[in-house]
Amino acid sequence: MDNWNVLAAQTSSQAIGRDDLNAAAKTRLTIEKLPDKVLLHIFSYLSHREICRLARICRRWRQIAYDTRLWKNVSLRPEVSGLHVGSLEMLLSLISVRFGPTLRYIELPIELITHTVLHELSAKCPNLTHMLLDFSTAMQLHDFSEMQAFPTKLRYMCICLSEVIFMEGFMRKIYNFINGLEVLHLVGTYEKCEEEEEEIYEVINVHKLKSATPNLRVINLYGINFIDDSHIDAFSSNCIQLECLAVNFCNKVTGSTLKTLVQRSKRLTCLLMNGTSLKSEFVMQVEWDKCALQELDITATDLTSECLVDMLSRIPNLKFLSAGQINGFNDTVLKQWMELGNTRSLISLDLDSSDNITDEGMLKFLQRHGHQLSACCLSGMPHITDQLWMSILPVLGNCKIIVMGTAEKLGVNIHVDQLMDTIASNCGNLERLELRWDPDNLRFSDKSQKAIDILRVKCLKLRCMVLSDGRYYETVKANFERADRITVVRTTTCCRVSPYHLLRNYNDLIFN
Repeated sequence: MDNWNVLAAQTSSQAIGRDDLNAAAKTRLTIEKLPDKVLLHIFSYLSHREICRLARICRRWRQIAYDTRLWKNVSLRPEVSGLHVGSLEMLLSLISVRFGPTLRYIELPIELITHTVLHELSAKCPNLTHMLLDFSTAMQLHDFSEMQAFPTKLRYMCICLSEVIFMEGFMRKIYNFINGLEVLHLVGTYEKCEEEEEEIYEVINVHKLKSATPNLRVINLYGINFIDDSHIDAFSSNCIQLECLAVNFCNKVTGSTLKTLVQRSKRLTCLLMNGTSLKSEFVMQVEWDKCALQELDITATDLTSECLVDMLSRIPNLKFLSAGQINGFNDTVLKQWMELGNTRSLISLDLDSSDNITDEGMLKFLQRHGHQLSACCLSGMPHITDQLWMSILPVLGNCKIIVMGTAEKLGVNIHVDQLMDTIASNCGNLERLELRWDPDNLRFSDKSQKAIDILRVKCLKLRCMVLSDGRYYETVKANFERADRITVVRTTTCCRVSPYHLLRNYNDLIFN
């Protein structure tokens, strides 16, 4: 009888359990039951290509996916966003129906840059402030003779130039609409150039452009083979608000108008001249002691040691210096710069591939100034090994960006476990780290997981760690992925760490 009572009690409890489960299933929150505003917020983290795929799921998701609030920043370049607009009629429809007043930023490829599209953007997108026009693959421009309107509230414009297409027919139509521009990017074909010399065309008239853009704060002329000192002089004569000038990889720039630039541009705080043909005699003529310059990039120039000492000792408040790949940068330059006391404001130092600086000279400099640095990049120097790094890392406690190592094969091994342990113990604020050493030079033990664990746990702000592809890269990547930090570890094949993140105008300088 007792057994029957037990069975009856078990049966009744199981029935109650099933009822609870059914009730829980009915009240369980699924994605279909989420309110529209929550779904909209979730969709906002996805790319437009993924949003377009989700629009096929159901009518409700389609309505949310095409909400104009998800289409504030749009790239219609297939190689960038994966979005391809098949016809001009489709784009005109998208502008009026899907983009509308919420559109803030748009990228257009050459086939979609027509006067009808620009008219529609002007009429239907009154809050458009950022625009990128890609003419880089153009062999022929559309006819702009009938263009009467253009977006008038633009603050940022990026134009990717073609090697052979002259832009004046288009530019003369927009001069009256772009006087409010604050940020201008002109992107050349430096990365597409071949070895043999070809005829160079001045495909855009910079002297007319500067007259139409008096309010520019940031000018980026990147890799343009016809840009020279006269163009820098032209911009400086009209742009009194100029704060940042970048002429990276414009190899015709020699610095002959730098003196005039500094005299005119009292607000100029950032000057980036990586890969230019600067001449020491022109640079030494500049009144550096009277300028407001704080950020300077002279990487891969042929400046002499005398010129470097003269310039660095006279700039009163230099915070950011990138001076790699310069034969003239040696221990004497570092020593005299230290003695003159103009290093007190320095927060970022990049001396990539400066082979004429000894490890002893570097150690003395960093022991004195390492505590104030937010970025320290000493890559490309075979004599700067893990031993020196372990000596200076305790001083680099405030560093957010560190780049070390060289791709050349070394005669010594790098004991990476000890290095990781030292970084973790001293650099808790680290955000970006790159180790460029060849994988064959990295030595690590079976217990390396512990060192990686310590780095991952102590450097919680680390967003990017770049390593050469190899066994150690796979080990570190797997460790971070197990901790759900999937995007942190990357390879040098597709990613590089740069101190440019510390530039005051970094967000304005970004282009693609």
